[in-house]
Amino acid sequence: MSFLPPSLVALAQRLGLGRRTPRHLLHKARALRLPFQPLPPVQENIWWQADPPLQRLVELPRDALSGPVQEDKADARAVLMRLVEREQSGLDGIDLRQIDGLVGKDPQAPPHEGLATYSATPECRAVRIISYKDFVRTLGQAVAGYPEGGRLQLFQAAWRGERLFWAGESQHLPAFAAAVAYARRRGLEVVLPAELTRYRLSESGLAGLRRRYHVLAMPTQAWSDPAFMGLLLDQGMPYARLALLRRSGAPEFLLLPRRHPAANALGEGLYQAGAPDVTGFLVGLLPAADSAPG
Repeated sequence: MSFLPPSLVALAQRLGLGRRTPRHLLHKARALRLPFQPLPPVQENIWWQADPPLQRLVELPRDALSGPVQEDKADARAVLMRLVEREQSGLDGIDLRQIDGLVGKDPQAPPHEGLATYSATPECRAVRIISYKDFVRTLGQAVAGYPEGGRLQLFQAAWRGERLFWAGESQHLPAFAAAVAYARRRGLEVVLPAELTRYRLSESGLAGLRRRYHVLAMPTQAWSDPAFMGLLLDQGMPYARLALLRRSGAPEFLLLPRRHPAANALGEGLYQAGAPDVTGFLVGLLPAADSAPG
């Protein structure tokens, strides 16, 4: 339609004339060659912010999603915020030795499978605990009020199993880890009351996401790929992007509403081209969610 006057071209575009049909979009999308990589399984790690930090979805900021249309981003955000449920409860007492995770560290920190390995690092070994008196003093630095009182703040995520994460101030993490290691080594039973915040995946929320959206993990190279960006932007179709994973070079999640024919076709084509299905990944985490203590 290049021979038409610009005003008629604009009118034709508004009416949807001259655009790629959904079938053509699907064909073009599934022919894309992008460096798709499967989403990695959940790793054993003491850091609360390690991937996948699904707990962030509970209070997802309004500016967490990117995309050209505010309403599309708001719709996607509302659905995402129903994916994870949060429950808070008080515990009369929990043994310090049961805690094997930490909140408050930079997500790019080196991974550790447990507090035992972290407590052996130089920053923890600098916390010298030789006697029981040293232990009481060190734990008192990390947990305000100990030994006369003190209350632990703990987090737990069903997709991370039964691991308990201590939510303390970042500067006290080495002291706390050293104290836990000492208690385990000496067989000390230290029981403290705690506030526990549990997170779990919502089956109904996940079903709603799967019903309404294609959610695909797109490699960083996709956003500078002319073929892909041409398909995404040429149609003026609704979409939203979410950078949830924290590690360097991690894929972003692309949300395409199934109700929109062009967006639905693009989503189907990208999946056939090899884009990982994020909802399928989340479904795989549900058994872990179901087995966590309720």
